[in-house]
Amino acid sequence: MAPGAQQKRLAGYLNSLAPGAGHRDREEPLKAYCTGLLLPGERKSVEPMAARLAPDNVRRTHQSLHHLVADAPWSDEAVLRRVREYTLAAMTEKGPVVAWVVDDTGLVKKGKHSVGVARQYCGQVGKQENCRVAVSLSVTTEAASLPVAWRLYLPESWAEDQERRETAGVPEEIRFETKPAIALGQIRWAMEERIPRAPVVADAGYGNETWFREALTALDLPYVLGVNRATTVWKPGEGPLPKKPWSGRGQPPKRLRRDRDHRPVSVLSLAQGLPERAWKNIAWREGVKRPLRSRFALLRVRPAHRDEKRTEPRPEEWLLIEWPKGEAEPTKYWLATLPAETKIRDWVRLAKQRWIIERDYEELKQELGLGHFEGRGWRGFHHHATLCIAAYGFLVAERSRFSPLRPSRSTGIILRRSPAGFSAAGCCRFARHGIIPGQSPRCA
Repeated sequence: MAPGAQQKRLAGYLNSLAPGAGHRDREEPLKAYCTGLLLPGERKSVEPMAARLAPDNVRRTHQSLHHLVADAPWSDEAVLRRVREYTLAAMTEKGPVVAWVVDDTGLVKKGKHSVGVARQYCGQVGKQENCRVAVSLSVTTEAASLPVAWRLYLPESWAEDQERRETAGVPEEIRFETKPAIALGQIRWAMEERIPRAPVVADAGYGNETWFREALTALDLPYVLGVNRATTVWKPGEGPLPKKPWSGRGQPPKRLRRDRDHRPVSVLSLAQGLPERAWKNIAWREGVKRPLRSRFALLRVRPAHRDEKRTEPRPEEWLLIEWPKGEAEPTKYWLATLPAETKIRDWVRLAKQRWIIERDYEELKQELGLGHFEGRGWRGFHHHATLCIAAYGFLVAERSRFSPLRPSRSTGIILRRSPAGFSAAGCCRFARHGIIPGQSPRCA
């Protein structure tokens, strides 16, 4: 049977990625690994993928795939650049880039020898758990998104343990950095790469850091960043007291002041004191059954973090607050630096743009095996994630070709029967959306 148009696009896409492997001997394994990630099957580690790709030659295929992902010294950045060029071209045919979204995700992992694994908060399970955490920067349009940078967060317990670092192959230049510091490095890299600029969106884990917001402003990047309810601001029209008059003796006072009667307030307290007319009922996108909507207020405030140690007040910013009807108190707060003429509906849509990244993570984990890498090393972890993003990039580009109401055609990837006794479980849910056809042996 002659290959269909989509199958030809997939072949052309994989051919465009292959040179990123850095050596001709790695090009076919790279294409095979991406194909294995796209095939039906719940487990996307090397052995079950080898069995699906080459049921008559599992051992050799396993060795080839394992060497590619665990040992081969190819550049993740070079491959991701090729993915970005292809996928962004398709994404932006339907609309411009609207946001750069910073986020992190946890990948549950037992033991203590796999690189980066520590007991820390894991969003995947919503509590402290043994896991890895990776920080990503994604570029989004209104309808689609793609991770363009990805890096493991290395806890201090790992960063300072030379023996474990050497065993896991952590590069010498990698030192402990907080998640916001990693994200800021990714943002600076994206600017150097001349990725179409857009406002930065992130949750309170990043927005709570005043230095992170200041760094974005210094880079001339607007933002909509979550903050927690204890964040302090000056009420609209207010600010810190000016420096004390000089008495004529000693050094002239330079610092701003507060006193018992003139102090900033928390964003929670400010929200609770707003009149009913301050709240607007805003819908930001279509949900499964009805438009998603909530109540929002938008105010011009001045952040107050430690400004009594400053000589100049902090610049005014916008404070966006969400207080859903029926809730005892507001549920979300954002500080933002978009232009004054921005409409409140646009503020809300941008603040809520983070949801699209949650969808990315869900599909990368559940459909493409992002968390299935079984190795312990730094290189293997990043290589596997890069190839998962590469496979996802093709799916994003294909979706961008069609109306959301019309599924794209099959890729034409044919799943061959696995060897007797092999039990790779499950069906890929992408098959339901018309992206990947066929069934695994268990589903036949």
